[in-house]
Amino acid sequence: MLIIAYPRDDSFLRRASFAYQPDRRLAALDQVLEDPRLLLRVSLDLMKSAPHAWETGHPSVPAEVTLRTAVVRRLQGWDYRDTQREIAGSVKWRWFCRVYDHPVPHFTTLREREALIRAGTLHELNDLTVQQAQTRGVTRGEKMRGDSSVVETHIHYPTDSRLLADGVRVLGRTLARARSVVDGRTLRWRQSLFRDHTRQARRLARRIALEARRRSRKKGPNAEKTGIKDYRCLLRVTQVTWDHAQEVGPLLMKVGSLRALALATTLEHFSDLVHRVLRQTFQRVVEEQAVPAAEKVVSLFEPHTAIICRGKAAPHDTEFGRRVWYSEVDGGLISQYRIQPGNPPDNQDQWKDSLHHHRKLFGHPPKTATGDRGVYSPENERLAQQAGVAEVALPKPGAKTPEREAYEAQPWFKAALRFRAGIEGRISVLRGPRGLRRCLNRGEAGMERWVGWGVITNNLVIIALALTRQRRRRKTASA
Repeated sequence: MLIIAYPRDDSFLRRASFAYQPDRRLAALDQVLEDPRLLLRVSLDLMKSAPHAWETGHPSVPAEVTLRTAVVRRLQGWDYRDTQREIAGSVKWRWFCRVYDHPVPHFTTLREREALIRAGTLHELNDLTVQQAQTRGVTRGEKMRGDSSVVETHIHYPTDSRLLADGVRVLGRTLARARSVVDGRTLRWRQSLFRDHTRQARRLARRIALEARRRSRKKGPNAEKTGIKDYRCLLRVTQVTWDHAQEVGPLLMKVGSLRALALATTLEHFSDLVHRVLRQTFQRVVEEQAVPAAEKVVSLFEPHTAIICRGKAAPHDTEFGRRVWYSEVDGGLISQYRIQPGNPPDNQDQWKDSLHHHRKLFGHPPKTATGDRGVYSPENERLAQQAGVAEVALPKPGAKTPEREAYEAQPWFKAALRFRAGIEGRISVLRGPRGLRRCLNRGEAGMERWVGWGVITNNLVIIALALTRQRRRRKTASA
């Protein structure tokens, strides 16, 4: 049964065995999270966890506790186990998360409840947080700047040999589990159908890696052609395992039990990915043909990972993850974030969507809108002017006409570029303390949740700091 919140216990801190007074920033953050609109959005998602979750069943973890523990977890950089342990042993966090004297939820419960909050709800929570900042005077929405960054997925460095070995390992262990599920008569006449070739594939992949490292030191013209014979053996082992998976899948479907259906679904999911890895490896290594980056599979466990090249210096010239576009307004708040497919340039639809979202969120266009050279295009400048932006500061790359140089030499243009440079520091904070350098959640939905909670927590901290400064100024003025 859904519970919105535990009864408010204002005497909880006074009943503690020692005197404790929460610091100003934490008290301001607690005040911001008291917005009932935030709690309503979270409750609506948790209500959909079961057909009658709002009226029947065992009392659940309150929606308010779910919201606040998610914020605390990203604020402190804890995992779910640490979150449970730290909240259970701290008067401060028990008070902030509104757990009080009640039992702290198990870390698996915290993880499952947080996963029920949809990606669209996180966008709504961020919009409500920015609107609350506007109401409290933290931002006025008069300036907007945009830039993109990369959030890496939690994968190892992708090579063809390791991808093939991973495919053999996943399919092999699934076939081994299927041995006890299918009919016994099948086992008697096809024992090799369930054989696990993981050790052989791992040995071949290790040999290919060692040979590649040895030949790369020579820096010869054939340094890239490493271990063709071993690659052919690894391709053959992977192909045999894939063929066995294709035969075992229909046998599991005939059994029809829940375990058999689960194993068949796993085989079907990974068989498609392994088949793509086989095809791209054969094309690249054996046929020596280039494979487009958009068609490559770089991870069997995070197939949504994209190959992103942004012209950085080695070893960060190629990144594996998802590109995220951030729009920031005056006051240091991220008003919008978007996880983009593939590796699009910055001058596509991001700028147009940011202008539209800013007008929808604040009710008026920004007075100043700026971005880096990658955002520039005549179409983007025209869109901003049509949207009502008075000062559009998009520096043009490459050669410039004298008229363009004079346009970019104006004082307001240079001031806008100085304002734009601040988003680099904001992205650095998001990638560092807010954990958006590498996503530890699984799947594309997990990436949405990881980025969403990082941005929301960042905005909440900025609002709390601004409110603390405002109160300090008022006390100084009154004194």
